[in-house]
Amino acid sequence: MKIYTKTGDDGTTSLYGGKRVSKNNIRVQTYGEVDELNSYIGLIRSHNSYKEIDDQLQRIQNSLFNLGAELASPSDQMFFSKGKMKFSCLISDQKIVLFEKWMDEMSEKLPPQKNFIIPTGNVITSTSHIARTICRRAERSIVSLCEIEDIRPILQKYLNRLSDYLFVLARYFGYLANEPEELWSPNE
Repeated sequence: MKIYTKTGDDGTTSLYGGKRVSKNNIRVQTYGEVDELNSYIGLIRSHNSYKEIDDQLQRIQNSLFNLGAELASPSDQMFFSKGKMKFSCLISDQKIVLFEKWMDEMSEKLPPQKNFIIPTGNVITSTSHIARTICRRAERSIVSLCEIEDIRPILQKYLNRLSDYLFVLARYFGYLANEPEELWSPNE
């Protein structure tokens, strides 16, 4: 199978189900940001040496593909073609609860946060912060998309909680590396 189709040369792309839309369509923009986030999580994984964290990040990457697939599907196409699996099975409240469990486990080992933290540190810590900001951008895009299309609210909630997870993960990587957090100094 060739990777190039030439069908997008005119500035359009296909949504799931075949509908053609502009590549600057808010739906395309949103799932593109989810794809960018997924790539940064892959970068975190490439610097990570902790199996438990890698397992979490791998699960997140798979979920982000599911989320992207749902975003690439107009409301009337909310099924996969093989097996007719509903998207509502893929991104659910169970994933939100899992994020909260993982954050609670990491937070137990971290010092209490009393100030804003400058997003810096080693490569994996800084990359986690970048992923968090991309996640927030994708979340804002979903908010915009929800204003004009029917999108399940759980998708926005998922990205909101994922950005929280990525923040705690960044702090946790700093903790594991025994790096002190750089606190924001408003007088600088």
